[in-house]
Amino acid sequence: MNVLWIMCDQLRWDYLSCAGHKTLHTPHIDALAARGVRFDRAYVQSPFCGPSRMSSYTGRYCRSHGSTWNGFPLRIGEPTLGDHLRKIGVRPALVGKTHMVADTEGMAWLGIDPDSPIGITRAECGFEPWERDDGLHPRGYDPDPDYDTYLRNLGYGGDNPWEDWANSAEDEEGNLQNGWLLKNSNRPARIPEEHSETPYLTNRAMAFMEAAGEQPWLCHLSFIKPHWPYIVPEPYASMYGPDDVPPAIRSNAERETDHPVFRAYQDSRICTTMSREDVRQAVIPAYMGLVKQIDDHMGRLFAWMEDRGLMENTMIVFTSDHGDYLGDHWMGEKDLFHDQSVRVPLIVYDPRPQADATRGTVSRDLVEMIDLAPTFLNAFGGDPLPHILEGRDLTPLLHGEPVQWRDYAISEFDYATREARQIIGNHERDARLIMICDKRWKYVHAEGFRPMLFDLETDPQELDDLGESPGHADVRARLEGAIFAWSRQHHTRITMPNERVERMTGGEPPGILIGVWDEAQFQDVFGKPFDQRP
Repeated sequence: MNVLWIMCDQLRWDYLSCAGHKTLHTPHIDALAARGVRFDRAYVQSPFCGPSRMSSYTGRYCRSHGSTWNGFPLRIGEPTLGDHLRKIGVRPALVGKTHMVADTEGMAWLGIDPDSPIGITRAECGFEPWERDDGLHPRGYDPDPDYDTYLRNLGYGGDNPWEDWANSAEDEEGNLQNGWLLKNSNRPARIPEEHSETPYLTNRAMAFMEAAGEQPWLCHLSFIKPHWPYIVPEPYASMYGPDDVPPAIRSNAERETDHPVFRAYQDSRICTTMSREDVRQAVIPAYMGLVKQIDDHMGRLFAWMEDRGLMENTMIVFTSDHGDYLGDHWMGEKDLFHDQSVRVPLIVYDPRPQADATRGTVSRDLVEMIDLAPTFLNAFGGDPLPHILEGRDLTPLLHGEPVQWRDYAISEFDYATREARQIIGNHERDARLIMICDKRWKYVHAEGFRPMLFDLETDPQELDDLGESPGHADVRARLEGAIFAWSRQHHTRITMPNERVERMTGGEPPGILIGVWDEAQFQDVFGKPFDQRP
């Protein structure tokens, strides 16, 4: 068994035709769903790149691994999926993005050489970096990736080929139009399509699989797109236009909200820009083109795997690290917990015959991204690690086996570094949100402020905040209690497997006697004379 774990960056759950998009057709991703299970209620554990990915790569909630924002290092010693797989002989390889930041202070404290084998895996979140490319290479930030070398070797030169060719356009006079500016999103990127980032990373994943040999492997193909800069080469730049842009999902009542966090976000620069209709008309067609490009290269990749017999022994997972508001709810980016942000596509193709009964089905069970780590471990025959991994193995759902599934999904958000906190003026330690949802309700705890509540059954677009509704106090109390129960669970006792705890239960270490009065009581308790003790 091998695993190909495909993760897009910033792909909304509903921008696939198998999820109901009306004009964006994704036949190759749809075909994967027809061969597997599409999980329609999949939630990430944080709606932002870094913390979401660290949860995926550790199988643990943000409150457990501590890397709660982009650039916050994952502490040294935090076990990762790669660590668990390597112990059972599986090669965990990375092609693309992780957003991992190494705990260099912790490594130095422990005397770990960053260039040593253990130092490299610590710095790469447990992965072997076949090709690490976090996809953002502006001047002064993560310069000179291998992709730049690739472009220069093809003759696309300059100080920064990533920015000047792959993520910029030209006007009618041939002048450079930078892709960071949203006004240029409706122009085609200068780079020929076959040399843009999505085909490049797809090719690199093929190269890994070609060279992998007989050792079982997990290849994490982590695409950069459809994350901004929102710009795409032809033919995708011309595929969609304003007629394909759906009306924004938002209401005037939302814009008048009294909730301090929601209001502060709407008033922040990114959100005021992204909620403008002219911006949506320029950005969304490019976003759709980027998704369409990914789908086309999924078709190329799956055909390549089929020709080599890899579809017969490779589990394929297609997902995203979070979504994108695209102006819905008067929001840009992905900071809060509406479904546009926290809900993601998740398709799992399991080649084993036990999965035949569920092929082509859609699951409405509440699934979390941390469920992938125990699922992969199981697929490779590893023992479960419930004292470390907080997710649940999806295998019973994939194989149609009866299982008592979770009642709630959880996500967390640390907005300490965001403009919204500056607008609010609260302390960074209080800039914390926790979302919990069940099959019907979504509740958001906002530290220091009232909660938010949405009835997903009667208000699936999440436009009516019931956080202060007198008629819903019992629902709020129940969900707040569920968050409290979740917060009380063990999440740091990762060095003691459950079986060892059970073996230690009811006794003391050898030779230790506590609460024994005399020799007679000793013999009653331990069944032998006192002078025969160890």
